[in-house]
Amino acid sequence: MSYTNRLKRGFFRQGPDYRFDDQVDFTDIKDTFGFRTMVLGKWVTKEERYISANLIYDALADLAQILQLPPSAIGLRGKLNFAFGHGGQQHVQAHYNSATQTLALAKNAGGGALAHEWFHAFDHHITAHLYPDFGSHFFASKLWLEEPINNSHPLNSALNEFYKHVFLTNDALQANNYVKRSMLIDEKQKLFYMSMPEELAARCFEACIASDKKITNLFLVDNLANSDLVYPDTTHTSQCRVALDNYFHQLGALLQG
Repeated sequence: MSYTNRLKRGFFRQGPDYRFDDQVDFTDIKDTFGFRTMVLGKWVTKEERYISANLIYDALADLAQILQLPPSAIGLRGKLNFAFGHGGQQHVQAHYNSATQTLALAKNAGGGALAHEWFHAFDHHITAHLYPDFGSHFFASKLWLEEPINNSHPLNSALNEFYKHVFLTNDALQANNYVKRSMLIDEKQKLFYMSMPEELAARCFEACIASDKKITNLFLVDNLANSDLVYPDTTHTSQCRVALDNYFHQLGALLQG
């Protein structure tokens, strides 16, 4: 099935109507969500451009709604670049390039991975606020396992709770079952991927977004029940979601003044 036919078939979505059937373009996405740049690959056809723009716009609007952030905050203070059908990696449906701060969606298979890659971008962006003494080459989730957060701020404390729930048991004394299951998969496959801190955090974020009771968007986050990857169970996801909501709701209130 061609990409255009797949798009025409659609991605299930249930949520607010932001566009009222208006057609948007990638310029609208850039301006609404505060991206620094917006790049499209030369092989993206006009029809694919129109269909994809609507899907991406709705998915990012849903993400902002779930996190209770102003839409312009999705672009991470104008530092995040967005690429569609351009600059991705072969056989990878989506990718975040920390060197260029670019979230890239593959033209043929990017649907469903947007929340995961956006969290990678956030996890990288927030390092400067949690760990100002470190460079820009790190993900905060990875540093969190190695260094205490020394930059005292209510927002940092709230985000600290989310990372704590991602990785540790409730008593914060050892790795939780989610981490252990991921490590076992890596051990069997003789890889280090599933249990990478940044991947654990991004999949946990996906599960939190997918758990929303009012909004479902399979372009934003795919059906995790059908995935071969390891995700936190329902109880673990609920705990992480509480911590995540606490952080982003505080951030949203601060940004909205």
